[in-house]
Formats: sequence, C-alpha cells, structure tokens
Amino acid sequence: MAAKKGAKKAAKKGAAKKGGAKKSAKKSAKKAAPKKAAKKGAKRTPNAAFMKAMQPSAALGAVVGNNPMPRTEITKKLWGYIKKNNLQDPKERRMIVADDKMKPVFGGKSRVSMFEMTKLVNKHLK
Repeated sequence: MAAKKGAKKAAKKGAAKKGGAKKSAKKSAKKAAPKKAAKKGAKRTPNAAFMKAMQPSAALGAVVGNNPMPRTEITKKLWGYIKKNNLQDPKERRMIVADDKMKPVFGGKSRVSMFEMTKLVNKHLK
C-alpha cells in the first residue's frame, strides 16, 4: 500500500513538472516577442537637463572656456584637454593626473579617477 502511494506521488510530481515547464516556456515566448517589435533606427531625444547651458567656474573656465555651454560639451572639451596634454596615467588609464590648470578643478588633488572627476567637475558648474 505504501508503494502505491509513493508511485502516485511520483506520478503527480512528474505531471506537475511537465505542466509547469510548458507554462513557463509559453510565458518566456510571449515576453520575447515585444522586444523584437521595437523600432530600429528610432532617434532618441536628448534629456533637456544635459542640453541646458551651464556657466563654468573660473577654475574650470581656464580649461574648457568661460562661455556657458551644455554639460555634454563641457565633458567633450575636458576630455579633449586631457587627451591633448596626455594627462591619463599610462599604466592605469582610469586615473587622470592633474596639471596646474586642473588641480583647482580637482580640489587640489594630483590624481583622480575618471568617475570621481565627473563629480568634482559638477561642483564647478552653475
């Protein structure tokens, strides 16, 4: 009698597993379909906060210029200055070595990571 109960339980578990597998396969197929339907070539609209003209401080203005410009343009000019003056650490490319113009922007630090640099530069924008 115990063997029959064990066999029935095993049969129920097997049936439950098979049914569950079919349902999850159907769900995943339904979820994948909308991703394919996304439009290709659709242009993204830029965030207005990035396009707003910001006034750089005097210290940052010595590097990128004193005219108001969007954050994106300031970042481009800053990286142009870094590349032009070879301020990236050759061994660890994520680190930026400050020259005399960049030290005030970096808060007096001689080396900062490129991620920390963004945070420090934001303090110099109005």
